Amino acid sequence: MFDSIFRFFSKDLAIDLGTANTLVYVKGKGIVSDEPSVVAVHRDSRGATKVIAVGAEAKNMLGKTPGNIVATRPLRDGVIADFEITEAMLKYFIQKVHNRKSYARPRIVISVPSGITPVEKRAVKESAESGGAREVYLIEQPMAAAIGVGLPVTEPSGNMIVDIGGGTTEVAVISLAGIVYCNSVRAAGDKIDEAIVQYIKRKYNLLIGERTAEMIKIGIGSAYPDPDGKEHTMEIKGRDLVGGVPKTLEISSTEVRQAIAEPVKAIVEAVRIALERTPPELAGDIVDKGIVISGGGAMLRNLDLLLKDVSRLPVLIAENPLTAVCEGAGQALDEMSLLKEIASDF
Repeated sequence: MFDSIFRFFSKDLAIDLGTANTLVYVKGKGIVSDEPSVVAVHRDSRGATKVIAVGAEAKNMLGKTPGNIVATRPLRDGVIADFEITEAMLKYFIQKVHNRKSYARPRIVISVPSGITPVEKRAVKESAESGGAREVYLIEQPMAAAIGVGLPVTEPSGNMIVDIGGGTTEVAVISLAGIVYCNSVRAAGDKIDEAIVQYIKRKYNLLIGERTAEMIKIGIGSAYPDPDGKEHTMEIKGRDLVGGVPKTLEISSTEVRQAIAEPVKAIVEAVRIALERTPPELAGDIVDKGIVISGGGAMLRNLDLLLKDVSRLPVLIAENPLTAVCEGAGQALDEMSLLKEIASDF
């Protein structure tokens, strides 16, 4: 009886629980929330913690908090690093959609990286249940991304998707609503940001924060030189490690390309290995259809040109790279027969 009442008051959700951003899709409405996966926590003198901000508000606090407040990202490399804070974050997003109604108990579909262990899957499921979910289905991110970009995943033909998120890059070949081959590597947006921080520290003795590194990546980052040979520059601010004072300097897109070469190479290598290990019949389909890239990393300038150069195949950037996984999970939520076919067991 109570279950039917909760169902009546609840809106079923699909959540892309990303390392960098969490997106929420509501059945019948589409994507209603897109916020950073950041939580600000206040710790008192006795060690007790209290969540004071979630999402965009918490991200604005990164690197700017006093000692008793910690702005943290509870997911690292696509998996839960802090169970309690992830639970609080999920509860916040669920209640935000339901206008703070604590009795709402929705059915939830959550996308997870394909490489996570059964223990990590259980942690995601239990976090969602503790956060207020009535039923939880887990689907793998590359499958959700493939559905979200419109690939015919239920047909007997090969579809290759490369989903580059914040914590992981998922390379998958999909046919007949199943993943034929998948490779998950922990080289993605976060590793690119870290590489920029380390390069500037090593070359210029300048310390910059995560947010500055992300701005550099978005502003002038590229995986391959521009065909027209154009160079981009950007002024950045940080702390001089020698003098200990704030300092401003200018860097070029060529330098940023050198800085991020290693994580970009890891992504390209994952694609190359996937192509090597794809069954020949499906490989023939991929030659015709090409490779589709999605996720925030797909927006790295000229990454498609680099993959095209290495693979000698057509490479297409999804129309909706940032929302593909969430939209795919949402479509699965709308079609229960498809969801039950692709939901991940553990």
